[in-house]
Amino acid sequence: MAIVQQKAQCVLWFAEFESVVTVQHNFRWQYPRQRIPEQRAICCFHETGPVQKNQSPGRPRTSEEKVELLRLSCVRSPKNLELGIPKTTMQNVLHKRLRLYAYKIQLRHEIKSENRPNACNQSIPGMLNVHLIPHSHDDVGYRKTVDQYYYGVVTKNTPKGGVQYIIDTVTQELAKDPKKRFVQVETEFLWKWWQEENDEMRQLYRQLVDAGQIEIIGGGVVMNDEADTHYQTTIDQFSLGFRYSASPLLDEMLGECGRPRIGWQIDPFGHSKETASIMAQMGFDALFFARLDYEDKQNRIESKTMEMVWQANKNLGLSSDLFTSVLYNHYSFPTGFCNDISCSDDPFIDDKNSPDYNVDEKVTKFLDFIDDVAAAYSTDNILITMGQDFTYQSAHMNYKNMDKLIKYVNLLQKNNSNINVFYSTPSCYVKAIHDANQTWTTKSDDFFPYGNDPHSYWTGYFTSRPTNKRYERIGNNFLQVCKQLSVLSRVSDKSLLKKLSYLGNAMAILQHHDAITGTDTQDVADDYMRMLSVGIDKCEDIPTTAYNKMLSQESSETKTNLTMRSCLLLNISQCDISESSSEFLVTIYNPLARPTSHYVRLPVNGNNYVVTDYNGAQVPSQMIPVPQSVLDIPYRKSVATQELVFRAADIPPLGLQSYKVSLSENNSQGGSVTSNNHTISNGDVTVELDADLGTVKLISMNGIDLPLTQSIMYYNAFHGNDAEAANISSGAYIFRPTSEGVQKINDKVNVTVYKGNLIEEIHQVFNEWVSQVIRVYKQEKHIEFDWMVGPIPVDDGTGKEVISRFTTKLDSKGIFYTDANGREMQKRQRNYRPTWTWNISEPVAGNYYPTTTRILIKDEAKGLQFAILNDRSQGGSSLQDGEIELMVHRRVLKIQHYNEALNETAYGAGVIARGRHIVMVGNSSAQERLLVQRTLLAPWVFLTPGSGNPVQVKGLTNSLPENVHLLTLEPWEKGSILIRVEHIMENGEDPVMSQNITVDLKEILAPLAVKSFYETTIDGKMALQSMERLEWRTADNSRPHIHHNINNFSISLSPMQIRTFIVAVNHIAPSPTTAPSSGCSNIIRDNCLVLISLYISLKFNFAV
Repeated sequence: MAIVQQKAQCVLWFAEFESVVTVQHNFRWQYPRQRIPEQRAICCFHETGPVQKNQSPGRPRTSEEKVELLRLSCVRSPKNLELGIPKTTMQNVLHKRLRLYAYKIQLRHEIKSENRPNACNQSIPGMLNVHLIPHSHDDVGYRKTVDQYYYGVVTKNTPKGGVQYIIDTVTQELAKDPKKRFVQVETEFLWKWWQEENDEMRQLYRQLVDAGQIEIIGGGVVMNDEADTHYQTTIDQFSLGFRYSASPLLDEMLGECGRPRIGWQIDPFGHSKETASIMAQMGFDALFFARLDYEDKQNRIESKTMEMVWQANKNLGLSSDLFTSVLYNHYSFPTGFCNDISCSDDPFIDDKNSPDYNVDEKVTKFLDFIDDVAAAYSTDNILITMGQDFTYQSAHMNYKNMDKLIKYVNLLQKNNSNINVFYSTPSCYVKAIHDANQTWTTKSDDFFPYGNDPHSYWTGYFTSRPTNKRYERIGNNFLQVCKQLSVLSRVSDKSLLKKLSYLGNAMAILQHHDAITGTDTQDVADDYMRMLSVGIDKCEDIPTTAYNKMLSQESSETKTNLTMRSCLLLNISQCDISESSSEFLVTIYNPLARPTSHYVRLPVNGNNYVVTDYNGAQVPSQMIPVPQSVLDIPYRKSVATQELVFRAADIPPLGLQSYKVSLSENNSQGGSVTSNNHTISNGDVTVELDADLGTVKLISMNGIDLPLTQSIMYYNAFHGNDAEAANISSGAYIFRPTSEGVQKINDKVNVTVYKGNLIEEIHQVFNEWVSQVIRVYKQEKHIEFDWMVGPIPVDDGTGKEVISRFTTKLDSKGIFYTDANGREMQKRQRNYRPTWTWNISEPVAGNYYPTTTRILIKDEAKGLQFAILNDRSQGGSSLQDGEIELMVHRRVLKIQHYNEALNETAYGAGVIARGRHIVMVGNSSAQERLLVQRTLLAPWVFLTPGSGNPVQVKGLTNSLPENVHLLTLEPWEKGSILIRVEHIMENGEDPVMSQNITVDLKEILAPLAVKSFYETTIDGKMALQSMERLEWRTADNSRPHIHHNINNFSISLSPMQIRTFIVAVNHIAPSPTTAPSSGCSNIIRDNCLVLISLYISLKFNFAV
């Protein structure tokens, strides 16, 4: 006789699959010792019908607000919500509006956690429990493109093999045996597969996820890099991946077994605190990774500290803490146990009559390996990865041999062996070690740089493929512009939103640890850039549509049909519209939630132009020569020799502001004159050159005179045979300079100085492949160093790694700071590691760290700091006190494991890279952070040929405070919108701006007519109140909890806090998503049981 819990489970299955056969099949899996219910019994269990009724006709009498309030109470705790709704109204809403059958809800809630199917194969107390984790590491591009990897295309670099076959065969194999497990990581491939499969295969996959046989971990579109990525793009790629894995794949009304709870960063080349912090804020219980410095790993093995609680952000307290486990054997099969079609290890031969019988030998080898692993960890549970790159294309081979491994190892328990081996998942392993309830060590720094031997420091990829890194940064800038304009203009056209999704997906793919890093092959790198280019081109239609709609919303009499286009080749001073039009409109969009000003620079063919603003007033402008080095670029298709420069002042928050530019006969605007004076200044900022050398010798800023020298130099790349550590070469991953040190390009620099009414510039030419422009703008308090490097010469057979070095007399005492993915500043100390004694073998490369947006040094005695802001991710260091260097470009010649060298070419020559460093001097971290925001989310310039009237359109009527940033504003699901707001300061960085602050979302977002909202985890896919994480014991009990205060529409923000909300506008109700239950099968959280019980008592007149 089936008990009530089993009956309820049958109801759940029948409601989901509408198939008696499937219910019986599931029942056999979950309750193997119970008699399988007959068809008549299953239908009897289900006789009251589905939980949700069909829509009843008739006009509703209860307000939408009350319905929404009751519905929200089913995902929020009633303890925190005073409903104030009469019982009769509640009955009406539950029965007629929400269409819930009370009996079925009650039945579902009677399935207690102890009665739900146990997704974990059971460990045995008192034994060493060995958790086998079947997995495949599937790079979303590396030596083959994304599509080539998915479909299994044979290329010059890789054999045949496709991810589609992996998912196919794993699904089929797991369906045969409920004990088998597999973990799926990258949702880009899963989503491709899902779109192609039939309903039967989808249903089977969903069933395996619900049963815990397939666990989705990581869950991002890709397994993101952690050094070169910005935190905004990291959050976005996880958010998009979660929408793939939780929404389309699994019906949310049946639970969210597809929601990841574990981080799985097994291949990135070093690990950042910010990535761990983001994972913690998504509700993850743990993180697993493989790569850490070889000395650090050995130290942790010896001290049994391979597992720890990572205190990932000192400002966010416990909310950013994440249990972290380092994998013992990289992420590979144990040696000798790769029974995959891609491997050559012997299978289990268990016929004792065979001369090749090898069971005893293989079991002994496995047990020896287990002994080594167990010695490195502190509980009686260990995790063994059973996978490698693109394995399980014929999953039966893998599982058949793992079945034998489990069988023969566990048979030894009869001989008093204490080893228990079984299929498992990372979540089951985490639960097992959490149940050990031990006290864990902590870590508060990061895992950079990564060295895998004394001469292999993976710090070259911080800079590799610098032009791609810059293009990715531009792509994110434009993606945020398109997201915001889609919301502000209420874009609902599905074709436009599809174009927005394409760019979002392209940007997500670029966060892959072989994409943004530049560690891919040239063909794959080109394909990444193709995807980004197509995405940007598709999204160009959104700003045009938004602009015309927003103008129409401003005034019903204003009807426009303007077409706006971006000029993406301004880095080489090329733009068809500005060069070919005698009259055109320049429209600038400000993606920041506060007013900003921006200098517009456009290549033109005329000599005199008039710029007019939206008030009809003439705007000061200046003509400035295009640097000769830019004019000499062979593939530049432009005859423009000058740029028109003007200042777009006070662009409103999330607003559009346009200007009319007209060719003029009169020389009424400012030109640029050459000067023999080797000093440029705007009154607040001054740069002084050494008149003999042509290099910088002094800068003045904020009333501070700072002696400074700056030069562009290079390291010769070490070229070895890679046969042993001492002969490891510089390559796409590894930076290894020769022992001769840094090389000067030229002692003297050719200089031309230009001065005008808006801007003063120094044009420097170091040699035929290195040049630079140093500039100061009026009303700005920083200096720009606009560098251009390439083609790097390699005719001498030696690769080169080019740096820009800034040298001051500040006493930095060996300390410098780099940012963690654009967020928290990290203290670095030259020749030092916080958690072990570093044996220095590579003093240059081993002191390089990832620099996403900012690097700085301090002179504590003088109260000064010297900061450099960069426009893309780069490697940076301070190798001497008072000094900062950033690597800007690299070209190395050693052909390495994927049969290519990092020897980028374009148009028959080495790639030319152009970029910008912004220099600031003073003691204001706040001003640096504000300028970082202006650089990362720069105003976007659109051009429209022909005549037109300039306008100003305000996106927001109120600005956010300076220390609050609108990180995300994007269209979300079911017509709602997602917003993220963040406090940009750290504790103690600024006496004013580092304070807690409260903002009113309804007031700030007034133009959007906000009706209601609820808070979610940082990814936007789970109501924050539903998030439950495992708590871990540490010796440090001082970590605070960060509060999430809400008072009506007012929210509080503490330093470094990011808060995410789903917002309903114009009567569109947001739909909170609850956390996955322990069985992933109940449709409504237990919080709703109070309401349901009340309903039952009213309806049937009996107490529940």
